[in-house]
Amino acid sequence: MKTQDIISLIESRKNNPCLKFRLKKQTEAFTDLLFLTLFDQETEVGTNLTVLETRFQELVSLACWHPDKPCREVWGKYVKLLPEILDKLNLDAKAIADCDPASLSLEEVYMAYPGFYAIAIYRLAHELHQMGFPLVPRLMTEYAHRQTGVDINPGATIGKSFFIDHATGVVIGETAIIRDNVKIYQGVTLGALYVAKQLENTKRHPTIEDNVTIYANATILGGETVVGANSIIGGNAWLTTSVPPNSKVFHTPEIKIKTQHAR
Repeated sequence: MKTQDIISLIESRKNNPCLKFRLKKQTEAFTDLLFLTLFDQETEVGTNLTVLETRFQELVSLACWHPDKPCREVWGKYVKLLPEILDKLNLDAKAIADCDPASLSLEEVYMAYPGFYAIAIYRLAHELHQMGFPLVPRLMTEYAHRQTGVDINPGATIGKSFFIDHATGVVIGETAIIRDNVKIYQGVTLGALYVAKQLENTKRHPTIEDNVTIYANATILGGETVVGANSIIGGNAWLTTSVPPNSKVFHTPEIKIKTQHAR
């Protein structure tokens, strides 16, 4: 087979004309600059907002595949939300600093805590998701996922003063609802009880009420599952039904003591 024939066969099979992978790289660059603009004292806000607007319009040209979707109006609405998003993130950082005895300063939280970074990118992506901006919010949270091991779908709803400790392996599904002052630890999954494509427009993930603590590797599944306020979910717990407020749920391991060595 001639080289030109191979080229023709490959090109004929590239059947998605909208798929441009530079959107992914440009989204990551936009995300980095946005994070620095909000938090780094040496990054000038006014100049960078102008740069961010230009970069955002480039994302619009790549991500808005359907002319009937008014993506070009999104930036003006989004930039007005940035002070409010920053207020929420400052509360998240304070919650981490106040709850973690290993934290020495707020500066450490902002720069060194993967849980905070994952929450920050989620909050920045969530507002774009709420506006119906296609693909970019998911690329933003997947960028954070790759760097932190925390997978938060941008469609999830998360309240104030959210704390993720150690971070690695946390999964929060698209329709999960998390209220205020919730703390979760590494390996926690807030997932669907089962997966089927026809459920895409239904609530598949749990609701976590105020002041709940969920310890490492706990799994909470199902759209009708509600963890009541002020509850504690112990490590490795498996939960598929609701629990009332002020509950404690623990996994109890079976322990067998070996009394003699086998011969």
